[in-house]
Amino acid sequence: MDDATWMRLALAEAARAPLHADVPVGAVAVFEGRVIGVGRNRREVDRDPTAHAELIALREASRALRHWRLDNVTLYCTLEPCAMCAGAMVLARLPRLVYATPDPKAGAAGSVLEILQHPHLNHQVQVDSGLFAEEAAALLVGFFAKLRAEGQRGRRATTTA
Repeated sequence: MDDATWMRLALAEAARAPLHADVPVGAVAVFEGRVIGVGRNRREVDRDPTAHAELIALREASRALRHWRLDNVTLYCTLEPCAMCAGAMVLARLPRLVYATPDPKAGAAGSVLEILQHPHLNHQVQVDSGLFAEEAAALLVGFFAKLRAEGQRGRRATTTA
């Protein structure tokens, strides 16, 4: 299988995130031609600020490989990773990331910050971008347009004392 096949799986995951009011981002970790980790944003449903698609997929991949080092794993993600996710990729020694569309507000693979290939870090991640960028961007644009149209009701969880 090729990059396009895996990115289509990531896009399918992203399309599921809005079902539980989460931003449509999906990720798929691939090792030796098979999926070993899958994630979609779950911040809203899990009430967890770290429940990003990339971190979920990386955790599943680590469990599948029974190691924190993700040698020979490629991560496919629909959106350029944030600083938290990019940092996790470096720490996991991820060799390669393929992402679809840039994140001009929080991207840490060159848009706002450059973490994945920072020369002072002990590991650099090869980055390929742009595969199905329009499809991934359309999911995000549609999601946020719907939120604006609905006035973001139901977006913030209420807390009880």
